Amino acid sequence: MKPRKRKCKNCGEWIESPRSSLQSACSARCALAINKAKAEKKRREETRQMRKELMPHREWLNLLQKVFNTYIRKRDKAKGCISCGRVFHGKYDAGHFFSVGSHPELRFDEDNVFGQCVYCNRDKHGNLIEYAERLPQRIGEYRYKALKARRGQNNKLSIPEIERMIEEYRAKTKALS
Repeated sequence: MKPRKRKCKNCGEWIESPRSSLQSACSARCALAINKAKAEKKRREETRQMRKELMPHREWLNLLQKVFNTYIRKRDKAKGCISCGRVFHGKYDAGHFFSVGSHPELRFDEDNVFGQCVYCNRDKHGNLIEYAERLPQRIGEYRYKALKARRGQNNKLSIPEIERMIEEYRAKTKALS
């Protein structure tokens, strides 16, 4: 039985008389190009894996922070600024109630981070008085007290935990889109 006609995976031309059902190139030049592309893809994957293995803990935390902040911004887009209540127009931040510097254990706590306008977060240094008044209204008194109770707990994340959280927050962000 003669193999069906198919297109070359490199140039897209029809292979006139395929020698077998596995033939994917119309010529030796296209076969070499396909193999070169496969080798390049494999090299890029190995490089990506090596970079991942060599990446220090700090870079993992920074990557998680970017993914987490993106999720918070999408989650709170329609809710407005936690501090002043303004509707978001253009750029806005993911503002922490308890700062990352003094409470690193709450850095990735969803009850500690909310959408905040740039003016409140950067110019008013978090506008914490207003933030403290509106936070219990947004999450409820019980969760607010639980957030306060979580302060000071040691919570150093391992790299596998960070990787899991990155995937989790990417999935949550995708679900919101």
